[in-house]
Amino acid sequence: MFGDLFEEDFSFVSNNQCGKGKKSKSKDTDPPAPREFTNLSGIKNQGGTCYLNSLLQTLHFTPEFREALFSLGPEELGSLEDINKPDVRIIPLQLQRLFAQLLLLDQQAASTTDLTDSFGWNSNEEMRQHDVQELNRILFSALETSLVGTSGHDLINRLYHGTVVNQIVCKECKNVSERQEDFLDLTVAVKDVSGLEEALWNMYVEEEYFEKDNLYRCGACNKLVEAAKSAKLRKLPPFLTVSLLRFNFDFEKCERYKETSCYTFPIRINLRPFCEQTQLDDSEYIYELFSVIIHKGGCYGGHYHVYIKDVDALGNWQLQEEESKLMTDEKFQKDTENIKEIENPLTILKGILSEEESKQIPVDQLGQKLLEKIGMSWNKKYRKQYGPIRKYLQSHSQIFLLSPDENKVSLKEMYHKLQFGSDSQGRGLQSPSLNNDVQWTSENPCTVLKNNPSGSHWFDLNDSKVQPIKEKDIEKQFQGKESAYMLFYRKSQLKRPSEAQANPRYRVPDHLFNEMDAANTELQKRRVDCDSADSNIDLHLHLGSHYKLYNGALHPSLSRKESVLDLTIDKRKTLGDLQQSIFQLLEFWEGDMILSIAKPLPAGLHLYQTLNGDEMTLGGIGLCDGADVFVWNGKEVGGTEVLPGLDHEPVLLNVLRLVGYNEGGKGQHFIESQHVFPCSAELSTLWKVLASPGGIILKNSSGSDKEFENWKVIPEEDMKKTVRSVGLTDGSSVLVLDSHDQSLMNVASGNLTAFMQDISWLQVKNFCGLEAEEKQVKITATVETVMSDIKIKAIQELQLGEELVDDSCLRPINSNGKLLSPVPEDYTVKEAELKMGSLLGLCHGKAPTSTQLFLYFVVGSDLQGGTEMEIVMEETASVRECLNLMLEKSELPGDNWHLRRIDWCYEAGETLSEEGATLKELNVCNGDTLVITEGKLPPKGFLKVPIWWYRPLTHSGHQESMVDQVSCVTCMMGTLRVSPAGDSPTYVQSDIGLCYGGDVEISGEAFLEDLKIQAMTLPSFQELSVPSPEFLRAWTLESKRPGKLLRNNQQPLNEYKLGGRTELCIEPLQKEENLGPSDLLLRVQMGIPRERDYYCSVDLVWDIAKGCTAWALRQRVAAHYSLPVEKIEIAKYFPEKFEWMTISSWTQQISKRKRKKKQESLQSAPYHLKDGDIIGVKNLLLEDGKDFSTVRDDIGKKTQRQLAIEKKKSREAERLQSDVLSEGKVATKHRKPEVALSINVGIFR
Repeated sequence: MFGDLFEEDFSFVSNNQCGKGKKSKSKDTDPPAPREFTNLSGIKNQGGTCYLNSLLQTLHFTPEFREALFSLGPEELGSLEDINKPDVRIIPLQLQRLFAQLLLLDQQAASTTDLTDSFGWNSNEEMRQHDVQELNRILFSALETSLVGTSGHDLINRLYHGTVVNQIVCKECKNVSERQEDFLDLTVAVKDVSGLEEALWNMYVEEEYFEKDNLYRCGACNKLVEAAKSAKLRKLPPFLTVSLLRFNFDFEKCERYKETSCYTFPIRINLRPFCEQTQLDDSEYIYELFSVIIHKGGCYGGHYHVYIKDVDALGNWQLQEEESKLMTDEKFQKDTENIKEIENPLTILKGILSEEESKQIPVDQLGQKLLEKIGMSWNKKYRKQYGPIRKYLQSHSQIFLLSPDENKVSLKEMYHKLQFGSDSQGRGLQSPSLNNDVQWTSENPCTVLKNNPSGSHWFDLNDSKVQPIKEKDIEKQFQGKESAYMLFYRKSQLKRPSEAQANPRYRVPDHLFNEMDAANTELQKRRVDCDSADSNIDLHLHLGSHYKLYNGALHPSLSRKESVLDLTIDKRKTLGDLQQSIFQLLEFWEGDMILSIAKPLPAGLHLYQTLNGDEMTLGGIGLCDGADVFVWNGKEVGGTEVLPGLDHEPVLLNVLRLVGYNEGGKGQHFIESQHVFPCSAELSTLWKVLASPGGIILKNSSGSDKEFENWKVIPEEDMKKTVRSVGLTDGSSVLVLDSHDQSLMNVASGNLTAFMQDISWLQVKNFCGLEAEEKQVKITATVETVMSDIKIKAIQELQLGEELVDDSCLRPINSNGKLLSPVPEDYTVKEAELKMGSLLGLCHGKAPTSTQLFLYFVVGSDLQGGTEMEIVMEETASVRECLNLMLEKSELPGDNWHLRRIDWCYEAGETLSEEGATLKELNVCNGDTLVITEGKLPPKGFLKVPIWWYRPLTHSGHQESMVDQVSCVTCMMGTLRVSPAGDSPTYVQSDIGLCYGGDVEISGEAFLEDLKIQAMTLPSFQELSVPSPEFLRAWTLESKRPGKLLRNNQQPLNEYKLGGRTELCIEPLQKEENLGPSDLLLRVQMGIPRERDYYCSVDLVWDIAKGCTAWALRQRVAAHYSLPVEKIEIAKYFPEKFEWMTISSWTQQISKRKRKKKQESLQSAPYHLKDGDIIGVKNLLLEDGKDFSTVRDDIGKKTQRQLAIEKKKSREAERLQSDVLSEGKVATKHRKPEVALSINVGIFR
């Protein structure tokens, strides 16, 4: 059903890491951990089986189900020893064994591997998560099949089966038509429902009425009549399972989503109001909650766990710290709850309305009654916290019902009936909130569960983990991403025998009891053996005779195999036993033997405390698995005295020096070396060893080495301090600067103002003389170096004349070898946004100042082939001044020119129309490219609008071939070519007729009528005889098609917000037209009977003021063609897809309550109806077919498919190429395909 709708979320699982030196052991060899303090067993997750674990725990904690399964012996089910025999019922046997393990086996979590194997699942199925509601039905079905022919054949039916009766009552003859349905679980809605009681009320109390246009055909009356439909619970099962529909589908977004809104459910519920028979004893209707399966996550992934009530008190429930606090605060909490209840405005308002005889009272009168009841007005007591009283009533719409004008209010019918109605026997029906021991809060519609007075406790069973919880913790699962998904209730009259209390052996079959007893014995033996093995530790013995001391640390003089011995010993033995074992290993040892704890450091091996106390155990003196022990005489190693302890610990420092010119590899900025010093050495010792006279040492105080703010100079007064006291440890870095480095680094006030990685080089290439053109030099610089200094250094390195200092500039060179705009000389490297290692060109000419702009410009529209020229302008210069200088430099005559920007496609784009504005005001930036375009700009406030003449083309198979018509359409992507003034009109191939007429210059304040009049004066208009502007229709041109229809001839052009590049098309009409704001212009065309073609389209004006619905459109089209509404079919045409979408007004039978929903507008999805759309019409009196497509559409779709195939092949080729380039990268995780859940069961009779 749901497949792998839910993928297991393992984010809560931690990865245990072995400690240093700890032997890794296979989990398979270790015995399972014993049960924790709750004395309850969890179930292991096989990878994605948390949904299965939650359901199995619920069945296990249903004693009646568990004991009924235990009552089936081997004579009926067979034996697992004969598992290969066809008559062995494997699934019930494995369930019995699993339940016995959960009851009796001393392990933290049981395994379901054998059970899932009996389902026929493979490893892939166990890693894939499914829906627990679906599993519940499938597992019950598998059990029923497996138990056929046994005494437990009716096990599922006896415990979970119930019936619902659906009735339809005719209001005329009172005939009752009923249909009975069986259920194993009730599925209830969550969307737009506040809780379980409301959902049941909607399903089994409220009636659905058939009336007006939605009548019911009565079998007795044999005619359409008014009727009432209702449903009732006819038979209640001992155990009621409720499935919550939290997962829905959003048809607008085309995606699944999870309902996370608040959905309450009670601990005790009375089902009498929802039953057909209500005369039985109360105990027949009272149910108690005992299991809540919870889903955490979204609709495509998550995790299941379950809250379960321990009916038989099998577990140990302890919350000591919370219990003690609860005892001390219980009275205070009760008093606080009572005060809150008294001051709760929701309770007060409901009480006032419930006392009213008339169901509806004015809101103002409600405020007055509130004042009389509590002695304080709403505004004074509640307004600050809850807002105005009307807003508060609106926010609790699930309880209060406001009149359409919002002047009157009443309680919703459900709450009124629940509080004051009565059943058929005269007994009062109480509100769910009162009857089920819940309270309503004012903050949200969630119910607050009270503590259960019974002795049973609740546990959270989350796969292997079992924790005690309080009953009030269930409230947390009312809403959110982690919320209740399935509810399990049991009849309150089901009482457990006293001998079952706290007795896990109760009614467990003997053969299973003996099997668990033997398994517990084996587990205990394995745990003892494992504990003994865990006592062994491995020690690494470093032999002092095979070590030497240099550079402040111990290093092996031979190979590790010869210098280190591994010894395994029980940590419960003494130090004397360890020494004796070492003597036996080292027969050659002479003299005293001292054992010291050693530790490998970056500098080498160092010794710490000496081991003393021959009678102390190895564990007692702190020896652990993998410890290093140094065996020596306690004085010297290799003739050199060794000083053990923390005070003499060697420290390995990274010493950094700046590299000189042509030193180091590519991209290397410093040389790094390592030196070892004792942690007790003074800093003066470091200075003598590392620095030259006049040099300084800097230490990294904190943070990254890449941040220069972290480097500080070690002052003279700190030279007496030790390495450890100033915070230098293994891996710390010190920077040594010689005297010439300091001048480059600019050390000020003890802090480094630039970091060594900021020191690099820039390449400068000479473009000032032919004799040295190929020569380039490397200039040392930092991000703070000024560009003028770099230029001077480059001129000196290139050995050029000093006169170039005032007549040259530096220009970056991009990867294509193009010289970019010069860099201002007062800029730093950082301000110029140059990367270290960049290539610069030394060129003739002064660099622009910070107030000047370096611009490129080209002439004409051929930007790729045109010559790019350069110019320097003041940013305060006007566009006209800039244009004049560019015309002068390019030697272009006249003033019939204007400037445009370059857009992102490197084409002529936006016009610089404000010629009096400065370049800075128009945001022209350094390095921009401008285009000199022929043509004079219109005056300020005027528009230059290209005009196209437009006439719709008719496509008829009798006039031209379909292939020619489609070819016409596929040319739509061709360019619109505008002819210069005076030339013959240019026609564009399209599925519409477009002919370029010319340009019109007109004021933005002019009216649309003025634009049409000017368009009538164009030369190409002379062929048309149009008497007045009312015979012209104006459209904007979008993607070579008419776009927006411009209405109202007396509206100024500025109000249409026409852009600088907007084009218009003018359509001549046969009669005057003046469309109103609510008129919609459509092109309707009637289909030719028995031919896949249409007659010529005609314009249809449709007034949508009263609604733009499918039914209204059908009425308008039918009236236009003088046909009955029910004898036509209509569809909208999508020319870009060659597709038709039928517009249907058929409505299904819906209830009276849902009929008020507003009908969807055709202007919204999926039709998006607008001016100019084509509507196809089929006359059902002449033809039966409802196929709107034409041969032209078939050819168009075929062409589109061919283009799509070619595009797909091209993308695949690009993807293959990119895969080769990106080989080794992590692939994106795709959602796995959905697979149906199934359990394989044998055939039994």
